[in-house]
Amino acid sequence: MTTETTAEQNKELVQRGLAQLLETGGTDTLAPLLSDGFLHHRPDSTARTKEEWLAAIRAALVPLAAMRVEIRHLLADGPYVMIHTRRSLPDGGPEIAVVDLWRFEDGLVAEAWEIIEPVAEAAAHLRWWEPEPATRP
Repeated sequence: MTTETTAEQNKELVQRGLAQLLETGGTDTLAPLLSDGFLHHRPDSTARTKEEWLAAIRAALVPLAAMRVEIRHLLADGPYVMIHTRRSLPDGGPEIAVVDLWRFEDGLVAEAWEIIEPVAEAAAHLRWWEPEPATRP
């Protein structure tokens, strides 16, 4: 049996899952939203399984429970939900910008992609494609 969800329902699931993770500091409410074959992709081309990703989140729960998260954008299109957040810890650590892309299949999250960038480094990262200035002999 296939359970199709709408883009709005998918968006609500992502928002509720993030809120519950941050409120409770536990993964119990997040785990049922992920398919058994869930994969979490990182920019370095590595991927974690559902069990590996949940274990990594559990290992980081102390900071996650105290993290301040500001949702900047939450968009849904078909089976995809994109959430752009700014995150910081109360101890004054570096603020980060995070973009997560979630793909739903049969009403569950099947894949996720994540990009994290320290806000203080953003301006330098915007120039990566600019040519180096020519040096004189």
